[in-house]
Amino acid sequence: MAKENSAFMQPMKLSADLEAVVGKGPMARSEVVKALWVYIKGNNLQDAKDKRIINNDEALKKIFDNQPTVHMMKMAGFLSKHLSK
Repeated sequence: MAKENSAFMQPMKLSADLEAVVGKGPMARSEVVKALWVYIKGNNLQDAKDKRIINNDEALKKIFDNQPTVHMMKMAGFLSKHLSK
């Protein structure tokens, strides 16, 4: 379990594109990931055959460099570009 003051739990500023998907910041990275998954599942954006693949809608393309799909294990790298202290 993460410590209360760990970097993972620090509130971060979100880009406007990310706020459009997960809500207003500041938000801890863990909260961003949780909210992102709520959005993905709520909009049925997981690939039907391989749930690890996310089929990006227009809002997610702004976060994931206009790619039509992204593997769930690569999401953190893209998110870092939209988070700041």
